[in-house]
Amino acid sequence: MSDDLTDPADDRPAFRRGVIRPFQCLSEGWQLIKDDYWLFLGITLVGVLIAGAVPFNILLGPMMCGIYYCLLRKARGRSVKFEGLFRGFDHFAQSLIASLLMLIPIFAILLPAYVLLFVGLFATMPKPAPGGPPPSGPGGGFFAVFGAFYLVIFITILLVQVLFFFVFPLITDKKLPGLQAVGTSFRAVMANFGGVVGLVLLIALLGLAGSLACCIGAFFVLPIHYAAYAVAYRHVFELETEEPPPVQDYGDPDERALPPDTSPD
Repeated sequence: MSDDLTDPADDRPAFRRGVIRPFQCLSEGWQLIKDDYWLFLGITLVGVLIAGAVPFNILLGPMMCGIYYCLLRKARGRSVKFEGLFRGFDHFAQSLIASLLMLIPIFAILLPAYVLLFVGLFATMPKPAPGGPPPSGPGGGFFAVFGAFYLVIFITILLVQVLFFFVFPLITDKKLPGLQAVGTSFRAVMANFGGVVGLVLLIALLGLAGSLACCIGAFFVLPIHYAAYAVAYRHVFELETEEPPPVQDYGDPDERALPPDTSPD
């Protein structure tokens, strides 16, 4: 483990290098949420459903920020309520910028990939020989084109998930602008590349295993998914000291001790 401290003149957050252990993050993520599992299941499930309800990632950022707000609050030892999910809208503009930036590599790669897919399928479609019987079915080249296309999709999604891994926790915790959060995430990911890729693949396998359970199991691993990511963030970045909580979080105002009077006589 090592610390990569930024230049004091640079306001970019410092981060550690080589500190992500995928199975450790998964285990610590479960420990983080196990006492409030059903609450976090509701938070993550509703957040993901709302994020997917509007196209072009419009609500993805606020919902992800809300989920991480709740998880990082729990990591600080504070109580978590369901409505904390909607605190993500405090960062709507910056999280929207980051969400739209995520679309750039997706469109840049997938649009040409779709064009090549249709060209490849047309080129590999079996054609009957003159005067011969019709072809019995698609040949190996046809399926090879499909396989290559889905491989491109998988690699694209994996790269986006990896490079943008820390973006929404950084916006939530460090209050970074969207563009700066993306740049900081890229640098921190490259300093922890193997661990981040390993964790993303581990969570993908966990989700796949959940999907095999009548497809609904994937929903039940959502809290563990995001909790493991929050733990990884906490290993790489120092959590910010949270602002003082609202009055109601302290209990009855009449039962709280007053601060000492420091005013001059």
